[in-house]
Amino acid sequence: MRILLATDAWYPQVNGVVRSLDTTVGELKDLGHTVEIVHPDQTRTMPMPGYSEIRLAWRPRRLVGAAMDRFKPDAVHVPVEGPIGWAARTECRKRGWAFTTSFHTRVGTYIRQKYGLPEGLAFAIQRRFHNAGAGVMVQADTLERELNERGFHNIVRWGRGVDTKTFQPYERTLQLERPVFGYVGRVSSEKNIEDFLRLDLPGTKMVVGDGPERMALEEKYPGVYWAGYKSGEALARHYSELDVFVFASRFETFGLVVLEALACGVPVAAYPVHGPIDIMRGAEVGLLDDDLKMAALGSLEIPSDRCRAFAEQFSWRRATEQFLENLVPIRQAARTAGRTGFHC
Repeated sequence: MRILLATDAWYPQVNGVVRSLDTTVGELKDLGHTVEIVHPDQTRTMPMPGYSEIRLAWRPRRLVGAAMDRFKPDAVHVPVEGPIGWAARTECRKRGWAFTTSFHTRVGTYIRQKYGLPEGLAFAIQRRFHNAGAGVMVQADTLERELNERGFHNIVRWGRGVDTKTFQPYERTLQLERPVFGYVGRVSSEKNIEDFLRLDLPGTKMVVGDGPERMALEEKYPGVYWAGYKSGEALARHYSELDVFVFASRFETFGLVVLEALACGVPVAAYPVHGPIDIMRGAEVGLLDDDLKMAALGSLEIPSDRCRAFAEQFSWRRATEQFLENLVPIRQAARTAGRTGFHC
């Protein structure tokens, strides 16, 4: 099958959405499918307001249309509500093509918590974007229920996996005062990282990652071990240095880093919110509590092998098979994703 992925989230961006899409593309190719990716680096870009390191495509409709004409896809997937996403939506509707989307960011929730503004407008824009498609893919139960209540249609499940070959427990080599509590991910305000950095915890705090807030936070919290950006095995080795992974974000749609930490044998302390709840519900691999300090200290008692065994249940191959089942042939715009998807 020929699959066109029109996405505003792609390299050189570094985040969970890009990692999920990239891994899925790799799995799709392993299954024999051909994937064409339309992304911002293929055209003129402008800095995203508030996040200058993220570049957004400038007037990309011609780029998207040309890719559709050249590639002649069997199915189109549009994961992000950015300029490329809206251009792909417009082109598909103009051509009478079906397409699918996926929901990755609670923009409205972030705006409400960050600026105190009503979240309804942002969700209304996202609803208009996604409801034009033949199916919107979501990662978890809680998100599906929320979007249903907010008027989103044709919601289907697309789970996530973890690369358990790369993310596995490694021998500790850093000379740090134990226990080590850590955060891994983008160092930016929407990740609520200061809730972790302010905690009165014994031992060492570690932050692995980079982002727009790193310089200011590094100056404000000089006692923290700032490891910087890591990837691949180096990232997995830094996860393995942790005794507890502390995840302070309050508006994730999933939280891939939670699975990566567990795969490295590290228990997770987090707030009881979307993402961590969906992954960890019913599993004794960490603690979810509004008292993040209590969750972090309590997680020290959880054995590493239990966390690893739990993470091994999450397969990227199965997640990719779900993705394929949800895709809709471009000529079946009138049907729903659940009834017309492709199968391996």
